[in-house]
Amino acid sequence: MAHVNQWQYGWLTPTLAYLFSYLGCLLGLKATARARMLPPGPGRVRWLVIAAWAIGGTGIWVMHFIAMIGYSVAGAQIKFNLAITVASWITAVIVVGIGLFIVGYGRPSLIKVVFGGLFMGVGVAAMHYTGMSAMQIDGTEYWSTKLVALSVVIAVVAATVALWFTVSVRRSVAVIVAAAIMGVAVCGMHYTGMYALSVRMHAVPSPINGWNSLSFLLPIFVFVLLVVITLGYAMLNSLSEADAEALRELEERLGVRAEDRLSSGFRVRQDTF
Repeated sequence: MAHVNQWQYGWLTPTLAYLFSYLGCLLGLKATARARMLPPGPGRVRWLVIAAWAIGGTGIWVMHFIAMIGYSVAGAQIKFNLAITVASWITAVIVVGIGLFIVGYGRPSLIKVVFGGLFMGVGVAAMHYTGMSAMQIDGTEYWSTKLVALSVVIAVVAATVALWFTVSVRRSVAVIVAAAIMGVAVCGMHYTGMYALSVRMHAVPSPINGWNSLSFLLPIFVFVLLVVITLGYAMLNSLSEADAEALRELEERLGVRAEDRLSSGFRVRQDTF
């Protein structure tokens, strides 16, 4: 078997992978918190779509690909099929979006969280291995069944915990801690799946086609920048949770005062008769 190295750039790629995962999960949790403030309708749909874009596209897929940049096989050139790589990104956004919509409508419940987590976890694992299948290498790939199964279990648990966070976490400190935990889970799933792979190089070398992993860096950073700008603009142009709570309290007080005035007026009319 050829020597496989997950850390060809040292701690740079795993550190960046975790930071991108943390950023995506943090933005996604903030978006889901805004979605819960709104009644069912276009506004909530918009925030859930942004959350899927942040968590699936940045927190999971960008993390996956940054980590893949640090992956190397001794004596082998690695390239990526562009169409399959894009398909894995779309898969990540869609499966996370479906999971968020499962728990984002109606009353939150344990059944919804578990079912959504199962669907989303299997989908995230499918995204990971779709992304892995995009890797073009002049060798034969072998997979450890036990590690693949373990990575799927980690993905399901991570997705379930993530969905639980989306319906329960509101405070800023809690969101920060939750995003940090989600980042660890996503990275754990990825590297477990990567350690399941071993490669035997072909005896007779042959050319491979595809894109070099470094060619994806500029599109990745542009995508992440768009996510940050879009979410930042949306938050700046919407009520914060504190503002919404203050508005609800004001409406309740005004409603009570109106009721008091109506009741006092009714008593006055009774007295005159």
